[in-house]
Amino acid sequence: MEKVKKNSMITCFKNIFSYTPKEQYHFSIPETNEEIESNPTPPNNANLETPKEVFPSIDVNLEAITSRFNTFINSDIIVREFRLIAKNKEYKAFLLYIDGMVDTTSINHFVLDPLMLRNTSNMYQNPDSETVKQAVANNIVVRKVKKFDLGTYIFNHLVPQNSVKQISSFDDVASSVNSGNCSLFVDTLNIVFDIDVKGFKQRSVGKPENEIVIRGSQEAFTENIRTNTSLLRRFVNNEKLIMENIEVGKITKTKCAVCYIENITNSDLVAEVKYRLNNIDVDSILSSRSIRTIN
Repeated sequence: MEKVKKNSMITCFKNIFSYTPKEQYHFSIPETNEEIESNPTPPNNANLETPKEVFPSIDVNLEAITSRFNTFINSDIIVREFRLIAKNKEYKAFLLYIDGMVDTTSINHFVLDPLMLRNTSNMYQNPDSETVKQAVANNIVVRKVKKFDLGTYIFNHLVPQNSVKQISSFDDVASSVNSGNCSLFVDTLNIVFDIDVKGFKQRSVGKPENEIVIRGSQEAFTENIRTNTSLLRRFVNNEKLIMENIEVGKITKTKCAVCYIENITNSDLVAEVKYRLNNIDVDSILSSRSIRTIN
């Protein structure tokens, strides 16, 4: 009798908490290196050569950054396009940074404001030259004029930040952005301004209480989702790290992040995870344990 009751309770729990897909779907995970080598998966944009040096064209640079950082699916990679003013002339530009790793106040006050707003620092009548010295002798005015250089002018006048460097390769841009800086691209310039605007959490993050490890990091995902993703970015300093946002829960709309490294993680497995998350039919999700229970 007790055995029958136990079996009925197990059946009841399975019916309540088990997950049964509505449709049949299949995915495969290669188990050996031989299977991976025999069925190679071409990476995205395999036919396109990845550029190494920054181009003078802002549109070409934007396309290269979009492809390299997967900005269409990466939820924390921010590209801010705008027009900067230098000597009363407008230039197309954009900022590249990672949300959660930068101080947005520093970007607003010390990067965007000086570049976008019209003030005495960026409004001159002659955009092609600059008067360096002026002297008057025998009623003759002598001026020493030098050719206007946009990169030098931005570096010396328009970016009042304490740490600014000029870089010229996309590898340096990726390393800079992944470390918490922002990169400024300007049309007609084949250089990038690497601006220090780090703003990620410096305090000690709480230790994990449920899954304690002896070796390894003692930092737990106990903060908001953007702080948690910034922790991953700091440990995995690679632009191939993808973070896709998915909302779960019809009422709470809890934000979840699917994190994986492109061209390393099995694409079928990633698709399976996103499929299950998108098909969770519940009102609210309170913790990751709830997702594990449902799936």
